[in-house]
Amino acid sequence: PAARDLRFASLIRSRSLRFALRKAPVMILDKLDALRTATIILASQSPRRVEILNDIIGLGVKAIPSTFEEDLDKAKFTPATYVQETARQKALEVWKRLKDAGESPDLVIGGDTVVALDEMILEKPQDKADAERMLRELSGHTHSVFSGVALLYAGRDGAVTERLFTEQTRVTFAELSAGVIKAYVESGEPMDKAGGYGIQAAGGTFVSGISGCYYNVMGFPMHSFCREVASLID
Repeated sequence: PAARDLRFASLIRSRSLRFALRKAPVMILDKLDALRTATIILASQSPRRVEILNDIIGLGVKAIPSTFEEDLDKAKFTPATYVQETARQKALEVWKRLKDAGESPDLVIGGDTVVALDEMILEKPQDKADAERMLRELSGHTHSVFSGVALLYAGRDGAVTERLFTEQTRVTFAELSAGVIKAYVESGEPMDKAGGYGIQAAGGTFVSGISGCYYNVMGFPMHSFCREVASLID
C-alpha cells in the first residue's frame, strides 16, 4: 500500500514535521499517524516495554527478541554504560538479522534495565534465594534504576545510524520484613524483573519515594524516548 511506502528516513526529512516539532520539541503524539506507517522493531520480549510503546504511546511496534547473550563483563562498565552497551548490542543483533533476511526496518529499538545499589548491578534474580538476597539489600535503602536505549535507523546514505541514551531514576524502599520478602518471592513476581521487583505491580508497595521517570523503573523511559525520536524526525 502507498501508505506503507513512507519510510522512517522520509519522516526525518519531512519539512512539515520539522516545523511542527519546533513548537512541541519533545512530543510525538501528533506524529503517530506518520510513525505508524514506518516499520519499527523492538529488540526485546519485555511485555512492559511492549505495553509502554504500543498500549500507552500507541506506536504499533513489532517485538523481535534479540539473541544477544547479555554477557558483558560488568567489571568494565558503570551501570549507565553497561545498560547502554547492552541495549546497543541487542538492537544491532536484530538489525543485522533482519538485513540478512532481506528486510529493511525503519527503526530498531534496543533496551536494557538494571537496578544498581552503590554501583553494584542487580539484574534479574537467578533463583528464589537470589531474589530474597536482592530484596534484603534494597530494603530501607535508596537505589538507582538505569535504562539504556539504542535507536538504530537507516541514514540518508543507507548506513545504520545510532542514537544512544541512558535514563536514571532514584527509588527508595521502606524497611521490608523477612516475612514480606518471602511472601513476595513466593508469588513469583520478582523472577523476571531487574532487581527482583516490579514497581507497576505488588512490588510497588515497597516504594516509599521516587525521583525521576516512573516508566524508567518499569523498564523503558517513555518521555526520553519520545524526546529522542522527535529529535530524529526534526
